[in-house]
Amino acid sequence: EVALQPAPALTWRTIGGVLDFYIFLGTDPNMVIQQYQRVIGFPAMPPFWALGFHLCRWGYGSSNETWQTVRAMRNYQIPQDAQWNDIDYMDGYRDFTLDSQKFASLPSLVEDLHKHGQHYVIILDPGISSTSPNGSYWPFDEGLRRGLFLNTTQGKPLIGKVWPGFTAFADFSNPETQQWWLENLQHFHAHVPFDGLWIDMNEPSNFMDGSEDGCPPGELDSPPYTPAVLGDSLSSKTVCASAKQNLSVHYNLHNLYGLMEAKATASALIQILRKRPFLISRSTFPSQGRYSGHWLGDNRSQWKDMYYSIPGLLSFSLFGIPLVGADICGFSGSTSEELCTRWTQLGAFYPFARNHNSQNEKAQDPTVFSPAARTAMKDVLLTRYSLLPFLYTLFHYAHQQGDTVARPLFFEFPQDEATWGLDRQFLWGSSLLVTPVLEPGVNSVTGYLPKGVWYDFYTGSSVNSSGEMVKMSAPLDHLNLHIREGTILPTQKPATTSEATRRNPLRLIVALSQSGITLGDLFWDDGESLDTFERGNYSYVLFNATQNIFTSTVIHINAEATKVTVGTVSIFGVQEPPSKVLLNGQEKPFSYLDNQVLTVDNLGLKLSQSFSLQWL
Repeated sequence: EVALQPAPALTWRTIGGVLDFYIFLGTDPNMVIQQYQRVIGFPAMPPFWALGFHLCRWGYGSSNETWQTVRAMRNYQIPQDAQWNDIDYMDGYRDFTLDSQKFASLPSLVEDLHKHGQHYVIILDPGISSTSPNGSYWPFDEGLRRGLFLNTTQGKPLIGKVWPGFTAFADFSNPETQQWWLENLQHFHAHVPFDGLWIDMNEPSNFMDGSEDGCPPGELDSPPYTPAVLGDSLSSKTVCASAKQNLSVHYNLHNLYGLMEAKATASALIQILRKRPFLISRSTFPSQGRYSGHWLGDNRSQWKDMYYSIPGLLSFSLFGIPLVGADICGFSGSTSEELCTRWTQLGAFYPFARNHNSQNEKAQDPTVFSPAARTAMKDVLLTRYSLLPFLYTLFHYAHQQGDTVARPLFFEFPQDEATWGLDRQFLWGSSLLVTPVLEPGVNSVTGYLPKGVWYDFYTGSSVNSSGEMVKMSAPLDHLNLHIREGTILPTQKPATTSEATRRNPLRLIVALSQSGITLGDLFWDDGESLDTFERGNYSYVLFNATQNIFTSTVIHINAEATKVTVGTVSIFGVQEPPSKVLLNGQEKPFSYLDNQVLTVDNLGLKLSQSFSLQWL
């Protein structure tokens, strides 16, 4: 239990345990989080497709209805990388089963997704149905035979209640459980070849308090001091703290349950797919980022929930779980067109971007809205897809050294006190500022621009800020994005899947510094193989602009870099109209606009070639 005191101070009250204190003193906020992740482990590198747009709902009702949504997204050419299903795909909500009537066409849908360069993700819960007739449900029968469930103090499986009714709970602290979990996933994957997994209810969540028999008396379930937890009891809506697990009593392992499940699930996915695993978990613990991403749980379709998602996003960035996002447009309750449009604009800049909806609510995928709203959603998702090379490079730095992806402004401007409390804006990396609209009925937004020059992402026009709040125009079809001076963003012509986008020409956006050096870079690999950086199977290109020369320098090369070309270089902040532009010493046609943007098109250079561009 943590109490915030006015001092300012934090008071920690614990019911016991060994307390080890680690104090990370870093020279700045970025370094503190890097030091923390050196202890807990750096996050996994996600597959490239994980950074695309994901679509889900509880209550599609059938695989055909799910398929109709996928087709509608394609019909309107709205980007989508992954289609998900919630628990309604299962037979009686039992893990590793398929509703053979309503979801009979699911294998065909998955095949169709794969043909279109798209992916499929399913939900799984750790509660295993315990009421099927003996011999009819292998996951429970085999788990029971091998002794892989949480047990009561009497040594019998602890029975609680989750979606399928009475359930036993998998004990992921037992190495043998990991093998059984793998075998279950292999059996199901042979029928429905999913590409990623969504593990839910893994606190573990229980619709009963403790078990069907409650919890026994004793200090584990009724400690001398109970923190201010839900229901004023340690067993409220979960399992008994006295439950026996392979490694220890549940009292000692409760907070680790989701982490242990994620570790087993990531390992199983690697063995089944032989590729980087994609996994999203509800319950998390320090070092979770090594195995999974996270979504911020069941939110509501309300403006305040959209706003709260930003501190949620930034908090998980600090926890070393960079692949994070909230349910776009809200999970429960009914969204409105305006809210869903604004939320899609914000959500297009969640590192993990998924629209998810509850059952018995009207549909809220982009295809169901008016042409104007649908187009606004499509446009901002295309903007996200254009930035995937930049976002992917940020994830490389998260994986390699513990950098944050979505970043609070105070991380980059720690000396500027005005940034310390900002939670309505955030950065991608050090250089792309996102200023979303978070309230209804407005056509402008006020955001803070730290001291320096900031360029409008879309036009290249510059704002020279003294460190001030700036009112920005924000009609319903516009999300304000600004690029910090001194940075070079690798972007790509967007398509409707990340696989198609990857093949398109790059556009390098050079946001010139008014005083010093301008830098950027690109990490590039095949987007799915395991340990590409560790094995040297990647390309890394450094971009630099000094005075009036831009250079692209290949630092490390692999075959992937020969498959993509640099098509355009756009240079923001060129103060005098150039008379000529030279590419590797040869004259090239160019355009120059009054807002000081120089563009050189049709370069047709392989990313694997170093080159220089000079303007005179």
